Amino acid sequence: MMGWIRGINNNNQEERPYLQEPHVRHRITDADMFALTALPPGVDKAEWLASNSKYLNHINLLSSALSEFCTTSTCPTASWSGVYFWTDEHGRRLKCSAPLYFDYALSYIQELLTDEDVFPTKAGAAFPTGFLLLVQKVFLLLFRTLAHIYWSHYNEALALGLHPHLNTMFAHLTLFCHQHALLESEDTEPLQPLITALRQLSTGSNTQLHKGKNTQSDIHIRS
Repeated sequence: MMGWIRGINNNNQEERPYLQEPHVRHRITDADMFALTALPPGVDKAEWLASNSKYLNHINLLSSALSEFCTTSTCPTASWSGVYFWTDEHGRRLKCSAPLYFDYALSYIQELLTDEDVFPTKAGAAFPTGFLLLVQKVFLLLFRTLAHIYWSHYNEALALGLHPHLNTMFAHLTLFCHQHALLESEDTEPLQPLITALRQLSTGSNTQLHKGKNTQSDIHIRS
């Protein structure tokens, strides 16, 4: 369903605003991310992976808040450090704009999440063979959505005060994927400095909490 080519942009990571102080420290919670993402005792792993599909709703909400900045004009290709290609049902690789790519991606995820054969909701129903591979695809697409925001729209997120929400979602998502082996290192490599910085803050130390009220940036995200 997707592919990409590495090496389109060679920007120095140290110059990226999302790595600058104090932006990287801003989050909306001081909760222990390690505890939030670990498999709870006695819980089936497939059930735990399925229950964390809530990421879609949070990321979709954040993407919508930035949609006016991500257009076919501003983002003629879906990219971050490389270009993403979408593979359609006929096996054709499509180079498309960022808004179209991520519309395909989020629609694909939503279709999977509502498919009872893939994400069963009835008690006793079994998860399908290959469930883990599908979950890995879902989380890769979610990661790419946030990666594009960091790479192409971070300044807009910063101006709107959305960076604490973005950091929180990204830290939670990447730590969850790390704990449950959902992403390959090559998928995350260009944003590894950010992942490392956020992970070091995951226990809540040296973190600045965003507590604004009644502002544009008040997107409520609950685990």
